[in-house]
Amino acid sequence: MTGLTLTPVGTQPPRFVFLHGLFGRGRNWTRIAQGLLPHGGSVLVDLPNHGTSPWTEQISFPGMAQAVNAEVETLDAPVVLVGHSLGGKVAMWAALSRPELYAGLAVVDISPTDSGQVSAFGPYIAAMQAIDLTTLQSKAEADQLLTAAVPSLAVRQFLLTNLRDRGGWHWQPNLELLAASLPELAGWPDAGDRQFVGPTSWIVGGRSHYFRPGDLDTMQRHFPAVGQVVVPDAGHWVHADQPEAVIAALAALSAASPR
Repeated sequence: MTGLTLTPVGTQPPRFVFLHGLFGRGRNWTRIAQGLLPHGGSVLVDLPNHGTSPWTEQISFPGMAQAVNAEVETLDAPVVLVGHSLGGKVAMWAALSRPELYAGLAVVDISPTDSGQVSAFGPYIAAMQAIDLTTLQSKAEADQLLTAAVPSLAVRQFLLTNLRDRGGWHWQPNLELLAASLPELAGWPDAGDRQFVGPTSWIVGGRSHYFRPGDLDTMQRHFPAVGQVVVPDAGHWVHADQPEAVIAALAALSAASPR
């Protein structure tokens, strides 16, 4: 696989590397990265099979983490790795497999456990695949076609950020592979006794259902320096619901991480 799509934010050496969630892209983190410019530049990553990064024949957390680590190796700075949801699992595996690459780690609203909520994306993907892109006239029409399967306007708008018109409509993510891989993406590989001992922040939404109280024990087993940050009035998309709180948490993590 060729290199991932990287979007730099700021002219300073990168201090933060951001990984998005399922059906996201690196640019989802733009507002947060801009808010962190006083603390350093950022690199926004499109994960494999998302955004404009290459598609692959199979998908796994070790494989995605290896691709991220290969990009981080080229950065001339100790970085803080930040990942949300799917990207949070990739970030954890990346840090567990190559801890020397990272000064700190932030895991946003996900745990190193099974995430049954991912199964909800199955009907969403089926509805996306059912749209005839050869006759589609506009994103507004696509929105109408998705409404029955995706009643939430916010979720539809998020999914439709992946619909592009480049001389014809197309979905940027690899829908077929992602649909087939949902059970694996909902899971978590056996990490054995691997640990990342660097500063770690576990940022969760106070209204989110993506973590359970018992998950803290699992986090502490693999990330012994973890500190939990609960963001009130935030759901699963913590950085969209409460961006200033996430910026503050990441700034504090950067200050506590070696340079």
